[in-house]
Amino acid sequence: MKKTVKQARQKSPDLIKRVMIAPCGMNCTLCIGYRRDKNRCGGCVPGGASTPNYTRKCIIRNCNELKKARRPYCFDCDIYPCKRLKQLDKRYRTKYGMSMIENLESIRQSGIRKFISAERKRWICRQCGSIVCVHRPDCLFCGLQKSPSQRRFKPDLRAKTQEPRTQNSEF
Repeated sequence: MKKTVKQARQKSPDLIKRVMIAPCGMNCTLCIGYRRDKNRCGGCVPGGASTPNYTRKCIIRNCNELKKARRPYCFDCDIYPCKRLKQLDKRYRTKYGMSMIENLESIRQSGIRKFISAERKRWICRQCGSIVCVHRPDCLFCGLQKSPSQRRFKPDLRAKTQEPRTQNSEF
């Protein structure tokens, strides 16, 4: 089966870039809003014309504390992790096997380049090589079930979302 240019572009792990990492730690490249063909979201980082209304109204994206810090990520905030981030993190850990706070801690400790490199490895389908959507249980391109590392949150951090990670963490 021939792939269209659009399909090939959406499959590439190179899509995971710095600009696609939201202030809350979400890798927008993994989001169904970004992965879909119709009404595609351009990501949470300000400036995208295709950013949907719900993203423009996001409490975290529009946080005054984050704006005051003039930094790109929530971990630079004096009230990190705030109530809203904790709620979002809990929902994503429970439903999708991903932690925003873990992502932010990885960025803070190892830097954005290492985080992106790890994301490019973690979220790739073992069968077809496409980027796996965090919101779906299987690959959007070939239907293969996500691997265990893509489906669940790391158990050692489940109860510790408020504590900083140690140097011995996986990322």
